[in-house]
Amino acid sequence: MNRALPVVRLRVPTDEDALAWHRIFDDPDVMEFHGGRSAELSVYEELTARQRRHDAEHGFCLWTMVDDTGRVIGFTGAQPWPQDWGPKGEIEIGWRLGREFWGKGYATTAAQMTLERLRAAGVPTVVAMVIADNERSIAVTRRLGMRLDEVFRTPSSEREGHCYRLDL
Repeated sequence: MNRALPVVRLRVPTDEDALAWHRIFDDPDVMEFHGGRSAELSVYEELTARQRRHDAEHGFCLWTMVDDTGRVIGFTGAQPWPQDWGPKGEIEIGWRLGREFWGKGYATTAAQMTLERLRAAGVPTVVAMVIADNERSIAVTRRLGMRLDEVFRTPSSEREGHCYRLDL
């Protein structure tokens, strides 16, 4: 049975989205592969501000995901790889959803929209950096047609990670 794709809208994050992200990501399951614990509101305030700059400079960012009722459900999009290790200089696609929105197709749908926007912006290749145990995100990379390009250890947690790549 084919499931209908969910309706999702992507928009540049606002100041208010920092609070929404903080609220919906305040869950140990959501943060399992993102440091393991909830982040302070200031982290999301800085992140949303940085994403507005990325959008202004590059034409893309980690966009706020909004469902058909107007609720903020997470983010997806792309940004220059922000670490001083890994695929420096490359564009990373990523997503994070509030727990109640998992398993409904939102991440894949929004990531496909992101790929279309990146192609239109002339981005030639994207990477996705995923902790090896994160089966849900790995499933999204497969649905996007990404291929495993590299296996690595994260510097901070020493966890095994995967770098997936897709030529656009």
